[in-house]
Amino acid sequence: ARRLQKHIIHQAAHDSLTGLVNRYEFEKRLEELLVDARAANSQHALCYLDLDQFKVVNDTCGHAAGDELLCQLATVLDNKVRGSDTLARLGGDEFGILLTNCGPEDARQIADIILHTIREFRFVWDDMTFRVGASIGVVPIDATGAGNKTLLSTADAACYAAKENGRNRIHYYEAGDTDLAHRTGEMQWVSRIHRAVEEDLLELYCQPIAPVSDQSTVSGEHYEILLRMHDDEGNVIAPGAFLPAAERYNLMPLVDKWVVKTAFDWLDDHPQHLHNLAHCAINLAGPSVSDENFLDFLMELFSRVRVPAEKICFEITETTAVANLVKATRFITTLKQMGCTFALDDFGSGMSSFAYLKNLPVDFLKIEGMFVRDIAEDPIDYTMVKSINELAHVMGKKTIAEFVENRDILEKLRLIGVDFAQGYGIARPRPLRKLLDADGANTSRTMTICE
Repeated sequence: ARRLQKHIIHQAAHDSLTGLVNRYEFEKRLEELLVDARAANSQHALCYLDLDQFKVVNDTCGHAAGDELLCQLATVLDNKVRGSDTLARLGGDEFGILLTNCGPEDARQIADIILHTIREFRFVWDDMTFRVGASIGVVPIDATGAGNKTLLSTADAACYAAKENGRNRIHYYEAGDTDLAHRTGEMQWVSRIHRAVEEDLLELYCQPIAPVSDQSTVSGEHYEILLRMHDDEGNVIAPGAFLPAAERYNLMPLVDKWVVKTAFDWLDDHPQHLHNLAHCAINLAGPSVSDENFLDFLMELFSRVRVPAEKICFEITETTAVANLVKATRFITTLKQMGCTFALDDFGSGMSSFAYLKNLPVDFLKIEGMFVRDIAEDPIDYTMVKSINELAHVMGKKTIAEFVENRDILEKLRLIGVDFAQGYGIARPRPLRKLLDADGANTSRTMTICE
């Protein structure tokens, strides 16, 4: 019975494949080192390792080969750490090392030895030889350190930074590492974004796009769909807080699908509003435009709901279009054949704007807000907006000026001949669910300058 109990306890604390300490036990020992660092003012270190090129072995030889590689490498690394240290397999091809009573310089030396050992390691399987590398993040554990989860998140971010900087290298975290702190914050947003999608904590807002002159009138509502998130207390979180993380960690297709489906379902549920709608503009990120599965998703959605394609205007950024011109052009052409229109957002932000424009079959140009914001005072910005507007009209495209915040800007846009305007000077964003309120039913048909 004692042997069985001892075996069960061992299994609970160790990885079944490699025999190393598992994540649960690793985090328990990390907490013990944190307590020791605060009580005795001692120094320790945390290393987070992620293997590079491990997937090649799995894809080439199968998972049995991958498992054998992990076992062999675990044995090699275990011989390189000190007896007082903890080597653990945290999951997949990720390992962690706790270096006890180890200052920054000693931690650097040990991390260098670990990286060199992995570089020199050769894995042989069925007459094939593989080399692997590792990206390593190193974080100090001392009396000033944060909690268990924050330390692990910081080490993970440092490891990711090593990958971004070229892989097969080490990133040492130091106090004041603002870039890494920013990346750590972004990583924490990843789980919040997934949760927001799953638990319906996202909400659609809309902002009117209004005609600048009588010649640019449209028959019906014209607005852009925007996105907000709610926290657990119901507070509204602006997109600038979470969308950068969604972009960095490739979550934009997930977010875009939620936005498009929710907007289409809302329009489908309000047929009278849909009848009076001129254009509903929806932003799409670069990964969505380049993903053929996303195009299939849109085609299926159009076939399911009663939303005419000509009512929908998709907005893509200039950098998205230029980065993958062939896929973007195909995406645009396919949906335009169904009746959709397209707007090229942030036009003018790239040096190649004018060169690529003639190859993109878009209907609207949204003039970059940094040119519009100071148009009333800056003659260069005025000339830039005027040039973009003239070029667009020559090519048969309509123009939309962003960041229209006051009457002076609006008057300059009238003089230039810009077709539409959007910004706080026209109307502030409001929840889509409130669009049908009696006091806001026609906000996009008239110019209402905010004081």
